[in-house]
Amino acid sequence: MYLGIDTSNYRTSVAAFDCDNGTYQNYGRILDVPAGKLGLRQSEALFQHTLHLHEQISKLPAGIGREVLAVCVSTRPRAIEGSYMPCFLAGESVARSVARLLGVPLYTVSHQQGHLAAAAHGAGRDDLLGQEFLAWHLSGGTTELLYVAPDASGLPRANIIGGTTDISAGQLIDRAGVLLGLEFPAGAALEQLAASGERGKPFPVRVKDCFFSFSGMQNKVEQMHQNSYTSGEIANFVIETVAQAVQRATEQALERHPCPVLCAGGVMSNASIRQQMANRFGAYFACPDLSGDNAVGVAMLAAQQNGECLWRVPESILSHN
Repeated sequence: MYLGIDTSNYRTSVAAFDCDNGTYQNYGRILDVPAGKLGLRQSEALFQHTLHLHEQISKLPAGIGREVLAVCVSTRPRAIEGSYMPCFLAGESVARSVARLLGVPLYTVSHQQGHLAAAAHGAGRDDLLGQEFLAWHLSGGTTELLYVAPDASGLPRANIIGGTTDISAGQLIDRAGVLLGLEFPAGAALEQLAASGERGKPFPVRVKDCFFSFSGMQNKVEQMHQNSYTSGEIANFVIETVAQAVQRATEQALERHPCPVLCAGGVMSNASIRQQMANRFGAYFACPDLSGDNAVGVAMLAAQQNGECLWRVPESILSHN
């Protein structure tokens, strides 16, 4: 059994992963955002993680620590120098204490690496983590198209090759939702609204070398709201615009990197975006439980780093590393 902890910007998460059968126990709690607000300051997120992490850990079976062989925690957004957010300190502090008390190894990864591992597992494709693939990470704070390949230890190493140059898809969706009177985060509620609106022509987002901007789209949404478009029409317009931009960027990326496409992040749980990506590119998706922030991928990476070899890294990649 391996323990994973993730205290990202909007969810407190803990998971236990059983590498013998690939099953997991996953518990998380979305951080409280006041009505009408578009997010939290890092000090507020850190406080809430500190307050609630023990509650999530207490949901694991009593005595499970006797079975834990290693602990892993996300300590930064991305696995690059200078990537830092204070909210991860809450999880790191607890993880270091737990590993010390249990007398087991402690491993650290990035939030993004955990996302990638969880998404592959949730799609039933752990084997992707042993090869090259493209990955979309669409969440409340991230809209990145990644080229991913494993390092010598099997950890996913990601390079950004596309995505947004300003606000993320999740930010656009949340801002549109709050404008329409929905609670933050607004993704699920906006998807329901879109079902009641007619599908119109999406905003012509310019996509060049896999990158695009959503700032003009936000201005358009505000204009539509002022011009008395229905909530359903606006919701549909936002979702379809995101879907079209993502598809065009994927198409451009596949011309350079013809490999499988994996989709992760809360925005990718939208049914319309999923269907279009699946139909056009045969993309793989995490199950809903593992699409958003969670600690399952972090726990899986604990097992991989501890020598369990959940996925094989080819010799060609090992020699390159």
